[in-house]
Amino acid sequence: MNKLISILVLAGLFAGVSQAQDNGLLYEVSGKDLAQPSYLYGTFHLVCSTDVQLTDATRRSLAAARQLYLELDFDDPSLQMTMMGAMRLDSGKNIKDLLKPDDYAVLDAYLVQNLGLGLALMGTLKPIALVTVVYGALLRCQPASYDAALAEIATKDKKSVLGLETVQEQLAVIDKIPLEQQLEELVDVARKPEDARKELMSLIATYKAHNLPQLMKALQSSEFVAETAGLEQELLDKRNSNWIPIIEKAAREKSTFFAFGAGHLGGEKGVLNLLRLKGYSVKAIN
Repeated sequence: MNKLISILVLAGLFAGVSQAQDNGLLYEVSGKDLAQPSYLYGTFHLVCSTDVQLTDATRRSLAAARQLYLELDFDDPSLQMTMMGAMRLDSGKNIKDLLKPDDYAVLDAYLVQNLGLGLALMGTLKPIALVTVVYGALLRCQPASYDAALAEIATKDKKSVLGLETVQEQLAVIDKIPLEQQLEELVDVARKPEDARKELMSLIATYKAHNLPQLMKALQSSEFVAETAGLEQELLDKRNSNWIPIIEKAAREKSTFFAFGAGHLGGEKGVLNLLRLKGYSVKAIN
């Protein structure tokens, strides 16, 4: 992955069940005060490059829009530097102090085997900095993301690429998850990589089938995604609510293609329903 994604690999896919009528990844937003439609698209943040498959309808919708909004502004030249600077634990802290010796050994061995570097060098990094490495190793391929693919297409078409939130805002949400809890998930993957890989491949297959309700159900029963009960409001609901004014303003100004983690789409407090409550027509594009 050419850009570090400052969000848990499956972020935006933790909880919330889609409404019955919402069984897809691509939606058109129209009506109310919009002179022309805009579009919403649910992404998956980490897949093999060969798994990035955009439908003709998705490509047409992106082509019709005049700008692209992702969770983060991939056009920001300071993005990578800002993310790297925010990835270190507070001064004096080390992952070694947060894990039991046997858990530390398991995660360290996994990183050495798959990256060639262990926690002796990376122990001062936040768990989120290790997520892409740990999950990327499960793919056994060149990692990619739908978000980056959409940004590349928009850039080639000379469309603006903007962000729904800043790196600081996104990392602040992740920081609400206790470090020990974040590390627990990584250790679980390192202990049972084959089981974790099987689950990840199943999730990706379900996503590629555009089966949003089944994807949500699978994630709720996941063995490896950290338990987020009580954190759903921070990870999803508040962010969804914060995005609505940005989405409304951008869509009023020009036709816009909005792309973010698929789990932000559905549910009572998902982006689709929040826009409907605002009076917009939101319909799936199949």
